[in-house]
Amino acid sequence: MSTALVSAVMAPAPLAAAPSVPRRVVWKFGGSSVADPEKLRAVARRLVAAHRQGVQVVAVLSAMGDTTDDLVRLAYEMAARPQSRELDALLSVGESMSCALTAMAVHELGERAISFNGLQAGFRTDDAHGNASLWQMDPRRVVQALDDGLIVLVTGYQGMSAGGDVTTLGRGGSDASAIALAAALGLRQCDIFTDVTGVFTADPRVVPGARQLDSLGHEEMLQLAEAGAQVLQTRAVELAAAHQVDIHVRSTFTTTEGTWIRRVATVFEQARITGVAHRRRDPVYTVRGLSPATVSGALARRGSAVGSIIPDTDRLRFTAPGSEVPDVVAALADAGVSVDVRDDLGSVSVVCPAVGNRPEISARMLAALERGGIEPQLVTSTPGRVSAHVGMDLVDRAATLLHDEFGLDAAPAAPVEPAAPAELAAAGERG
Repeated sequence: MSTALVSAVMAPAPLAAAPSVPRRVVWKFGGSSVADPEKLRAVARRLVAAHRQGVQVVAVLSAMGDTTDDLVRLAYEMAARPQSRELDALLSVGESMSCALTAMAVHELGERAISFNGLQAGFRTDDAHGNASLWQMDPRRVVQALDDGLIVLVTGYQGMSAGGDVTTLGRGGSDASAIALAAALGLRQCDIFTDVTGVFTADPRVVPGARQLDSLGHEEMLQLAEAGAQVLQTRAVELAAAHQVDIHVRSTFTTTEGTWIRRVATVFEQARITGVAHRRRDPVYTVRGLSPATVSGALARRGSAVGSIIPDTDRLRFTAPGSEVPDVVAALADAGVSVDVRDDLGSVSVVCPAVGNRPEISARMLAALERGGIEPQLVTSTPGRVSAHVGMDLVDRAATLLHDEFGLDAAPAAPVEPAAPAELAAAGERG
């Protein structure tokens, strides 16, 4: 994602200035936070309370609850392969509903609010329907409404192409909308309100001993997100890092401090485990007769990205995290080949900024899985994490085993000690 993503913006608003200059915030509320009318009213009360304390409030809202999923199902009831342009036009309705209803709730509380869709708020994108990229952010109407004393409600997840069509930013795109708007307003912080209290060392619904993190760096959060942690969208984290925006992930339903994702100085080769992330479903694909570049290009044309690519003598195996199997199969069909799908796999990853330089982490990970009777079907690594594909029915147990192996329930997490030589040798034999 380009660091020039947000351009043609207003002059940055001061964060610490004379008392006559109001404080300005961007708050994003996810679908679970606005799932029903009563939760919308609770969000409205929170916005009004801040407004009455002299804060200029911009709230970026997701669609209510499962609205987006319901709209997708409705679209596929009407057509086997809905046109991407019309699908975006349909899916953008959900966020507009949330914003308009919340604006009404604010008015009922005695304050003034205005709702903006993506075009009105200044989000300009390319024309890649379903997974559009932000090209420009011009917040003049938002700034004018704030200066007029209004609470501003902005639809997340959507923008407008150069041709004037509604576009959507892909799943979780409301996070990216909020970060882009905060950057365009010159802010150095964006609060993401959700149904969890922060970022944990693992999914607490799967690993009971998971511990909430007080803070972590953008790169650590990006690795967790790419490995399956659903608390933040990867594009939003990339955008925050590029524009030096700190993210505060916190609960909609309390006022307690959450987790800060901040700009941090890199400590080279510090082997501190950040956490364990998982995907319950993470298929592995196999094709023959195609180069990695051809596979990557075919997926990119359909808005999907390759995760890992593993060349073999006569075949190429790859993953495409976050992409639906039919989309990947269709992308390869466009390239003139069929694809074999191993669709009974999930993945579990250990995230550590220096894992590429610490082979003992991979060794301990594989040894722990082996002791637990879990045989990885595929092992891949990046400089920031090591991942193992295992049977879907084993993913939750693997995540718990690895969380326990690295003592992540302790606070704070301790640096990983080098493994014994025998353990390293065993890892080498498995590799």
